[in-house]
Amino acid sequence: MSDHAFARRALAAMSLCAMLLLPFVATPTRAEVKPYSAAFTGKDMPVAGGTQYVRSGGKGPAVLLLHGFGDTGDMWQPLAEVLVEDHRVIVPDLRGMGLSSHPEGGYEKAAQARDLAAILDALHVDSVQLVTHDIGNMVGYAFAAQYPQRVSRWVIMDAPLPGLGTWEKQLTNPKVWHFNFRGPDVERLVAGRERILLDRFYNELSANPAGIDEATRVHYAELYARPGAIHNALGGQFAAFATDAEENKALFAKGGKLHMPILAVGGDHSYGAAMKTELEFVADHVEGAVIANSGHWIMEEEPAAAVPVILAFLAQSPH
Repeated sequence: MSDHAFARRALAAMSLCAMLLLPFVATPTRAEVKPYSAAFTGKDMPVAGGTQYVRSGGKGPAVLLLHGFGDTGDMWQPLAEVLVEDHRVIVPDLRGMGLSSHPEGGYEKAAQARDLAAILDALHVDSVQLVTHDIGNMVGYAFAAQYPQRVSRWVIMDAPLPGLGTWEKQLTNPKVWHFNFRGPDVERLVAGRERILLDRFYNELSANPAGIDEATRVHYAELYARPGAIHNALGGQFAAFATDAEENKALFAKGGKLHMPILAVGGDHSYGAAMKTELEFVADHVEGAVIANSGHWIMEEEPAAAVPVILAFLAQSPH
């Protein structure tokens, strides 16, 4: 990266922090889902058995941003708008989520990683820097383990990996009861009450529930009320975890630890510094970062703190 580009990146990051911090004086809320700028275009791209909605924009080194449950690719907008100045930024909605289609199968994370590889091929992108959160971490690991030559570095945020590290211990945590919350009766119970379900996650897994504002909650509740969305999340993404665990163990046994530089980020009211420990089970070169005053929803709760941390890591020289 040239000195000019680095200076422009630093100025943009500081400007973003200033913009994000200004409203904090008047209100405790943090999040506001904003539309992507005209620098991005979105389109449906074919994947196995359906389509994935993919936003992309910019030129330069490619960055792939993967979201998790409770939000969509919209969560990355504050970061993407800075990166797009000198990167090619690619932001899909995961399979069966957001504006993507709703196929019945294919939710195993290794399969989703293969879909992403096909998307990148269609976009003529050979390698990427990864930034992931929650279920996006799981798809990200499956991608990095299957295509290590296509990932130059990885920022992973606040969720473990099925079958690896302390996964089995995590399954005994009562906060993850939703991993097995599925079936037609469950879907009928949730129908029309998606906001109630999502509020449970936002309230219980955040440092301060007021940090996730009303507009954000409404926005995601509407997306998760789309036909098939809850079915694909509960009966697709979550239901695949047992298979994901076995496939991850096989990937690790075959390929061993990942070698690309990794930044493991946790909210101080959630995984915190334990994210670094978690990733050291599966990778050689792991740095850690803890975002203060944040729970699981780092990009919603503390974007002004998280974005500069991510930008600084991605700007580092190749390992």
